[in-house]
Amino acid sequence: MNQRDPAFGSVPLHHGPAARRASRRVEVRWGERVVAVGGGAPVMVQSMTNTDTADAIGTAIQIKALAQAGSEVVRITVNSPEAAAAVPAIREQLDRMGIDVPLVGDFHFNGHKLLTDYPACAEALSKYRINPGNVGRGERRDERFVAMIEAACRHDKPVRIGVNWGSLDQEVMARLMDENSRRAEPWSAQSVMHEALVTSAIENAERAEEIGLGRDRIVLSAKVSGVQDLITVYRMLAARCDYPLHLGLTEAGMGSKGIVASSAAIGVLLQEGIGDTIRISLTPEPGGDRTKEVVVAQELLQTMGLRAFAPLVIACPGCGRTTSTFFQELADKIQRYLRDQMPVWKLRHPGVENMHVAVMGCVVNGPGESKHADIGISLPGSGEDPVAPVFIDGQRDVTLKGERIAEDFQALVETYVARRYAAPGHHA
Repeated sequence: MNQRDPAFGSVPLHHGPAARRASRRVEVRWGERVVAVGGGAPVMVQSMTNTDTADAIGTAIQIKALAQAGSEVVRITVNSPEAAAAVPAIREQLDRMGIDVPLVGDFHFNGHKLLTDYPACAEALSKYRINPGNVGRGERRDERFVAMIEAACRHDKPVRIGVNWGSLDQEVMARLMDENSRRAEPWSAQSVMHEALVTSAIENAERAEEIGLGRDRIVLSAKVSGVQDLITVYRMLAARCDYPLHLGLTEAGMGSKGIVASSAAIGVLLQEGIGDTIRISLTPEPGGDRTKEVVVAQELLQTMGLRAFAPLVIACPGCGRTTSTFFQELADKIQRYLRDQMPVWKLRHPGVENMHVAVMGCVVNGPGESKHADIGISLPGSGEDPVAPVFIDGQRDVTLKGERIAEDFQALVETYVARRYAAPGHHA
């Protein structure tokens, strides 16, 4: 609902994301697992491995970690005969471990040959990703594209047609540049690039339909590395087609830069109702945890109110009143604890993912924020009495003190979850 605040004249106030853009439903399957994309389904979290796919065990271990972190689909590189031959073994290893996450094969340059020569790979994958800019040129390009789409039809697999401005179809780009040169008022080079991305994605989707791939088996993406470019391109795509759209800022970067850039671009589009799946393409720190991109994607969707994955911890940033690091350590400990418990809690305690926990560092906002949370603690700041009141469902419940405040509060959280979020038929 849009309202107008008199203090801001005609500026509309948006109280939540816009209604989701209407798109067709695409189903990605493996075994009993079905992940819906588009058609009003929840925005889905994706991720991608960075292992050598030919290393079946190492790749399966990383896929398991990504799936357990919350990735609902995992993409793997299929770039060589060795990688293609390993895909069935990866799928078998995952099945043995009880990991039913669907796998997407990422194909460039030689995908037509790999999908044809390794039918077990084509069957073991749940979905293919094809980059039209890396398929080939001229007649060879069409032959290779046809071979890949025919493989998808033969094995009944959906396809993401993913264009990327780092590997854009040069024939489309050249055609649009020629058209632009004949305009009375030519577009900027950047505008031509935007149009080339959108045109390539839509034309290749239409070509896939001509070959025989169902319209309900196609997802589109158009990856760029600039925030404003991504927003512009996806607005154009959303206005010109009803295919489900996968969002992601390619080459987003490392650390806070990658998180901020991806969140800024994807957040704007999600707020406008654009996007059916997302990936936060973070460059890991050397030896860093690949699952971080999954956590960031989940937190983006949850903080925007689009989905709930795990209880959120509200914590103050700290100031001169909070010279001790105790509240920071407790907030971090509780957040980790909540995430670690979710694989079990989501089965035993439905709805717990919506819980809010407050860990506050002093008396200024501590009691108030704790009252607003489901369960919260207001720790003593500098010069305050060494006591920590705990609020449950808006009411002051107990006051903790001594050396075991952290352990005592965690125990209270456990008791609260067991009581409030008991599954039907299960008594705490």
